[in-house]
Amino acid sequence: MTLEEAVRQTEEADKSAKALARARWDKVAKPLNSLGVLEEDIVRIAGAQGDPAVSLEEKWIAVMCSDNGIVEEGVTQTGQSVTGIVAENMAKGTSCVCRMAACAGANVFPVDVGIAGDIHVPGLLQRKTAYGTGNFLKGPAMSRSQAIEALQTGIEVASMLKEKGCRLAGTGEMGIGNTTTASAVISVLLGKEPEEVTGRGAGLSLEGYRRKVEVIKQGISLHRPDASDAIDVLSKVGGFDLAALTGFYIGCSARKLPVVLDGLITGAAALAAVTICPNTKDYLIASHVSAEPAGAMVLEALELQPAIRAGMCLGEGTGAAAIFPLLDMAAVIYHDMGSFEDIKVEQYQHLI
Repeated sequence: MTLEEAVRQTEEADKSAKALARARWDKVAKPLNSLGVLEEDIVRIAGAQGDPAVSLEEKWIAVMCSDNGIVEEGVTQTGQSVTGIVAENMAKGTSCVCRMAACAGANVFPVDVGIAGDIHVPGLLQRKTAYGTGNFLKGPAMSRSQAIEALQTGIEVASMLKEKGCRLAGTGEMGIGNTTTASAVISVLLGKEPEEVTGRGAGLSLEGYRRKVEVIKQGISLHRPDASDAIDVLSKVGGFDLAALTGFYIGCSARKLPVVLDGLITGAAALAAVTICPNTKDYLIASHVSAEPAGAMVLEALELQPAIRAGMCLGEGTGAAAIFPLLDMAAVIYHDMGSFEDIKVEQYQHLI
């Protein structure tokens, strides 16, 4: 499926399924809306799947792994080699997200879309666009054709997970330097100054943080990415992981597969996806609000409410893994809890 085909196939979520899901919640023998965001998440899943008989049986977290040339500018605390090390650990099932996903009964699907080195281990899907992006202070991060190639990889991965029987997807990433690229993309797409959307990432010093903000400012000034053209933004100041995640969201929406965001980086990609394909927004679910400064801004722009507020900023898809058990518990109430009629109690009414 091409990007153009995926965009054409993406329809609004099923309003009838959402209405039936809300009606089911109203009948459950408990106070109205008492599970808060989790109730709305189940409704969103019903709309995305096009069926009020919500199914969460197969859950997969796609993790896009890539390196970023901008690390040359001293915007990170660790070296680029960490990307490959963690990606290999994901393939072996030993990284943070893998441990958490195992607890949640979910699977992790890591993809090499641009690691700056060759890693050939079972369990890591090889879809490398290039050996890392360029340094966007020296030129565009990638060509437009490379951005589209990475987008297509994301769409392909969404189809692969759907064919595996996935009913609820999650997203994650691994790429040293990607809080810099994500902040740059968010700055452009939201029309915010870099200072407003940039944080310290994985533990930068104050001096490092200031350097990071200045690098983003210079990159945006140099390339002048077009906020109305998300592919232009991704190609100039983004990363292969961001582009692949963007395609993954669009691919999920085309296949009617609800998909859970993680934190800042996945949120930046979601903004890009919705810019390209507005209906994709109906298929997105927030897990948590990132501790990064732009975390809440991104979710507000996407009109999403997070179920978890825990100060998380680990990445890898750990937010998706964390919310999966909560969604499972909500689904048990949704499907199995008795109704007011069953217990012979008058049903609550919406009074406001």
